[in-house]
Amino acid sequence: MTELEICVDDAEGVRTAQQAGVTRIELCAALALGGLTPSAGLVHLARGSAVPVYAMIRPRSGAFVFDTMEERAMLAEIAAIRAAGLAGVVLGASLPDHRLDVPLLARLSAAAGPLGRTLHRAFDLAPDPFEALEAAIALGFERILTSGGAAAAPEGAPLLRALVTRAAGRIEIMAGAGVTPGNVVPLLRATGVGAVHASCRAPAAPEPERVAAFGFGATRASTSPGTIHAMRDALSSFDTSLHSTGH
Repeated sequence: MTELEICVDDAEGVRTAQQAGVTRIELCAALALGGLTPSAGLVHLARGSAVPVYAMIRPRSGAFVFDTMEERAMLAEIAAIRAAGLAGVVLGASLPDHRLDVPLLARLSAAAGPLGRTLHRAFDLAPDPFEALEAAIALGFERILTSGGAAAAPEGAPLLRALVTRAAGRIEIMAGAGVTPGNVVPLLRATGVGAVHASCRAPAAPEPERVAAFGFGATRASTSPGTIHAMRDALSSFDTSLHSTGH
Protein backbone atom coordinates (compact mmCIF):
# COMPACT_ATOMS: atom_id res chain seq x y z
CA MET A 1 0.00 0.00 0.00
CA THR A 2 1.27 3.47 -0.88
CA GLU A 3 2.17 5.47 2.21
CA LEU A 4 0.66 8.93 2.76
CA GLU A 5 2.47 11.44 4.96
CA ILE A 6 0.71 14.71 5.82
CA CYS A 7 2.69 17.74 7.00
CA VAL A 8 0.99 20.06 9.49
CA ASP A 9 1.99 23.13 11.48
CA ASP A 10 -0.84 23.77 13.93
CA ALA A 11 -3.19 22.08 16.38
CA GLU A 12 -6.03 21.92 13.85
CA GLY A 13 -3.72 20.16 11.41
CA VAL A 14 -2.72 17.55 14.00
CA ARG A 15 -6.38 16.76 14.64
CA THR A 16 -7.39 16.79 10.97
CA ALA A 17 -4.52 14.58 9.79
CA GLN A 18 -5.47 11.73 12.13
CA GLN A 19 -7.61 9.98 9.54
CA ALA A 20 -7.78 6.48 8.19
CA GLY A 21 -5.33 6.11 5.35
CA VAL A 22 -2.74 8.56 6.72
CA THR A 23 0.49 6.70 7.44
CA ARG A 24 2.43 9.41 9.23
CA ILE A 25 2.33 13.07 10.25
CA GLU A 26 5.26 15.42 9.78
CA LEU A 27 4.98 18.01 12.55
CA CYS A 28 6.40 21.46 11.82
CA ALA A 29 6.10 25.13 12.53
CA ALA A 30 5.84 27.65 9.69
CA LEU A 31 5.08 25.48 6.66
CA ALA A 32 5.09 28.69 4.61
CA LEU A 33 8.87 28.74 5.22
CA GLY A 34 9.31 25.09 4.31
CA GLY A 35 8.82 23.87 7.88
CA LEU A 36 10.69 24.65 11.10
CA THR A 37 10.99 22.85 14.43
CA PRO A 38 7.54 22.75 16.08
CA SER A 39 6.89 24.46 19.39
CA ALA A 40 6.99 22.61 22.70
CA GLY A 41 3.23 23.05 23.01
CA LEU A 42 2.52 21.55 19.61
CA VAL A 43 4.86 18.63 20.35
CA HIS A 44 3.02 18.02 23.62
CA LEU A 45 -0.30 18.05 21.79
CA ALA A 46 0.97 15.57 19.18
CA ARG A 47 1.97 13.04 21.85
CA GLY A 48 -1.59 11.75 21.84
CA SER A 49 -1.76 11.25 18.08
CA ALA A 50 -3.11 7.94 16.84
CA VAL A 51 -0.91 8.39 13.75
CA PRO A 52 2.91 8.24 14.14
CA VAL A 53 4.42 11.74 14.29
CA TYR A 54 7.85 12.77 13.00
CA ALA A 55 9.01 16.23 14.07
CA MET A 56 10.97 18.55 11.80
CA ILE A 57 14.32 19.59 13.25
CA ARG A 58 15.20 22.89 11.56
CA PRO A 59 16.01 25.90 13.74
CA ARG A 60 15.51 28.61 11.11
CA SER A 61 14.49 29.26 7.53
CA GLY A 62 16.89 29.54 4.62
CA ALA A 63 19.83 27.37 3.60
CA PHE A 64 20.67 24.17 5.47
CA VAL A 65 24.26 25.13 6.38
CA PHE A 66 24.33 25.19 10.17
CA ASP A 67 26.96 26.53 12.57
CA THR A 68 27.98 25.22 15.99
CA MET A 69 25.34 27.17 17.90
CA GLU A 70 22.62 25.94 15.55
CA GLU A 71 23.84 22.39 15.97
CA ARG A 72 23.51 22.77 19.72
CA ALA A 73 19.95 24.02 19.22
CA MET A 74 19.10 21.04 17.01
CA LEU A 75 20.58 18.58 19.50
CA ALA A 76 18.41 20.11 22.23
CA GLU A 77 15.36 19.90 19.97
CA ILE A 78 16.05 16.23 19.23
CA ALA A 79 16.38 15.55 22.96
CA ALA A 80 12.98 17.18 23.53
CA ILE A 81 11.38 15.07 20.82
CA ARG A 82 12.84 11.90 22.34
CA ALA A 83 11.57 12.92 25.77
CA ALA A 84 8.10 13.58 24.34
CA GLY A 85 7.95 10.08 22.89
CA LEU A 86 7.21 10.99 19.28
CA ALA A 87 8.00 8.43 16.61
CA GLY A 88 10.79 10.18 14.76
CA VAL A 89 12.58 13.25 13.48
CA VAL A 90 13.12 14.85 10.09
CA LEU A 91 16.71 15.98 9.54
CA GLY A 92 18.84 17.63 6.89
CA ALA A 93 22.08 19.60 6.70
CA SER A 94 24.29 20.83 3.88
CA LEU A 95 27.84 21.92 3.28
CA PRO A 96 28.37 25.29 1.56
CA ASP A 97 28.60 23.48 -1.80
CA HIS A 98 25.19 21.86 -1.09
CA ARG A 99 26.55 18.34 -0.60
CA LEU A 100 25.11 16.68 2.48
CA ASP A 101 26.96 17.55 5.69
CA VAL A 102 27.56 13.91 6.58
CA PRO A 103 29.50 14.51 9.84
CA LEU A 104 26.77 16.78 11.22
CA LEU A 105 24.03 14.41 10.09
CA ALA A 106 25.87 11.57 11.81
CA ARG A 107 25.94 13.52 15.08
CA LEU A 108 22.25 14.43 14.82
CA SER A 109 21.42 10.82 13.99
CA ALA A 110 23.35 9.56 17.00
CA ALA A 111 21.41 11.98 19.21
CA ALA A 112 18.14 10.67 17.76
CA GLY A 113 18.93 7.17 19.04
CA PRO A 114 15.94 4.87 18.51
CA LEU A 115 13.79 7.48 16.78
CA GLY A 116 12.89 6.98 13.15
CA ARG A 117 14.66 9.35 10.75
CA THR A 118 13.64 10.99 7.48
CA LEU A 119 16.14 12.99 5.41
CA HIS A 120 14.37 16.14 4.22
CA ARG A 121 14.68 18.13 1.02
CA ALA A 122 18.17 19.42 1.74
CA PHE A 123 18.73 16.32 -0.39
CA ASP A 124 17.31 18.14 -3.42
CA LEU A 125 20.10 20.72 -3.35
CA ALA A 126 22.85 18.10 -3.56
CA PRO A 127 24.84 18.37 -6.81
CA ASP A 128 25.13 14.58 -7.09
CA PRO A 129 21.85 12.99 -5.94
CA PHE A 130 23.22 9.47 -6.18
CA GLU A 131 26.16 10.33 -3.94
CA ALA A 132 23.64 11.85 -1.50
CA LEU A 133 21.49 8.72 -1.75
CA GLU A 134 24.39 6.48 -0.77
CA ALA A 135 25.29 8.82 2.10
CA ALA A 136 21.72 8.68 3.42
CA ILE A 137 21.76 4.89 3.27
CA ALA A 138 25.10 4.72 5.07
CA LEU A 139 23.74 7.04 7.78
CA GLY A 140 20.81 4.70 8.35
CA PHE A 141 17.94 6.96 7.33
CA GLU A 142 14.62 5.21 6.77
CA ARG A 143 13.55 7.42 3.89
CA ILE A 144 14.38 10.43 1.78
CA LEU A 145 11.80 13.14 1.14
CA THR A 146 12.55 14.50 -2.32
CA SER A 147 11.00 16.26 -5.28
CA GLY A 148 13.56 14.74 -7.60
CA GLY A 149 15.61 17.93 -7.53
CA ALA A 150 12.80 20.01 -9.05
CA ALA A 151 10.52 22.71 -7.67
CA ALA A 152 7.68 20.16 -7.65
CA ALA A 153 7.74 16.36 -7.65
CA PRO A 154 5.89 15.88 -10.97
CA GLU A 155 8.68 17.87 -12.67
CA GLY A 156 11.29 15.71 -10.98
CA ALA A 157 9.71 12.39 -11.98
CA PRO A 158 12.67 11.15 -14.09
CA LEU A 159 15.12 11.55 -11.21
CA LEU A 160 12.62 10.09 -8.73
CA ARG A 161 12.37 7.01 -10.94
CA ALA A 162 16.16 6.76 -11.12
CA LEU A 163 16.48 7.11 -7.34
CA VAL A 164 13.94 4.34 -6.74
CA THR A 165 15.89 2.10 -9.10
CA ARG A 166 19.26 2.92 -7.53
CA ALA A 167 17.92 2.57 -3.98
CA ALA A 168 16.72 -0.96 -4.79
CA GLY A 169 14.77 -1.20 -1.55
CA ARG A 170 17.67 -0.11 0.68
CA ILE A 171 15.87 3.13 1.61
CA GLU A 172 12.40 4.49 0.90
CA ILE A 173 12.04 7.29 -1.63
CA MET A 174 9.12 9.54 -0.67
CA ALA A 175 7.94 12.04 -3.28
CA GLY A 176 6.97 15.47 -1.97
CA ALA A 177 6.38 19.06 -3.14
CA GLY A 178 3.37 19.94 -5.26
CA VAL A 179 1.70 16.54 -4.82
CA THR A 180 -2.10 16.78 -5.14
CA PRO A 181 -5.02 14.37 -5.52
CA GLY A 182 -5.11 15.32 -9.19
CA ASN A 183 -1.49 14.46 -10.01
CA VAL A 184 -0.57 11.77 -7.51
CA VAL A 185 -1.60 8.75 -9.61
CA PRO A 186 0.38 9.82 -12.71
CA LEU A 187 3.31 10.60 -10.40
CA LEU A 188 3.19 7.12 -8.87
CA ARG A 189 3.00 5.49 -12.28
CA ALA A 190 5.91 7.54 -13.60
CA THR A 191 8.24 7.05 -10.63
CA GLY A 192 7.50 3.82 -8.77
CA VAL A 193 7.73 5.56 -5.39
CA GLY A 194 5.97 3.82 -2.52
CA ALA A 195 5.27 6.93 -0.44
CA VAL A 196 4.06 10.48 -0.97
CA HIS A 197 4.20 13.59 1.20
CA ALA A 198 1.64 16.40 0.94
CA SER A 199 0.23 19.27 2.95
CA CYS A 200 -3.37 18.79 1.69
CA ARG A 201 -4.13 22.38 2.64
CA ALA A 202 -7.17 24.46 1.73
CA PRO A 203 -6.59 27.80 0.01
CA ALA A 204 -5.30 30.37 2.48
CA ALA A 205 -8.02 32.44 4.12
CA PRO A 206 -7.41 36.15 4.75
CA GLU A 207 -7.07 37.28 8.34
CA PRO A 208 -9.12 40.24 9.61
CA GLU A 209 -7.84 43.51 8.16
CA ARG A 210 -6.75 44.86 11.54
CA VAL A 211 -4.72 41.70 12.28
CA ALA A 212 -2.95 42.00 8.93
CA ALA A 213 -2.37 45.73 9.37
CA PHE A 214 -0.40 45.10 12.57
CA GLY A 215 1.87 42.65 10.76
CA PHE A 216 0.59 39.54 12.50
CA GLY A 217 0.06 37.70 9.21
CA ALA A 218 -2.22 38.36 6.27
CA THR A 219 -3.34 34.81 5.50
CA ARG A 220 -3.38 31.37 7.08
CA ALA A 221 -3.85 28.07 5.27
CA SER A 222 -5.41 25.08 7.04
CA THR A 223 -5.23 21.32 6.60
CA SER A 224 -8.25 20.22 4.56
CA PRO A 225 -10.12 17.02 5.53
CA GLY A 226 -11.65 16.88 2.05
CA THR A 227 -8.27 17.08 0.35
CA ILE A 228 -6.88 14.32 2.58
CA HIS A 229 -9.91 12.16 1.69
CA ALA A 230 -9.38 12.86 -2.01
CA MET A 231 -5.69 12.00 -1.74
CA ARG A 232 -6.44 8.81 0.16
CA ASP A 233 -9.07 7.80 -2.39
CA ALA A 234 -6.65 8.40 -5.28
CA LEU A 235 -4.00 6.27 -3.58
CA SER A 236 -6.51 3.52 -2.83
CA SER A 237 -7.61 3.38 -6.46
CA PHE A 238 -3.98 3.20 -7.59
CA ASP A 239 -3.16 0.44 -5.11
CA THR A 240 -6.27 -1.50 -6.13
CA SER A 241 -5.36 -1.24 -9.81
CA LEU A 242 -1.85 -2.54 -9.06
CA HIS A 243 -3.26 -5.46 -7.11
CA SER A 244 -5.77 -6.35 -9.82
CA THR A 245 -3.10 -6.35 -12.55
CA GLY A 246 -0.59 -8.24 -10.41
CA HIS A 247 2.11 -5.54 -10.59
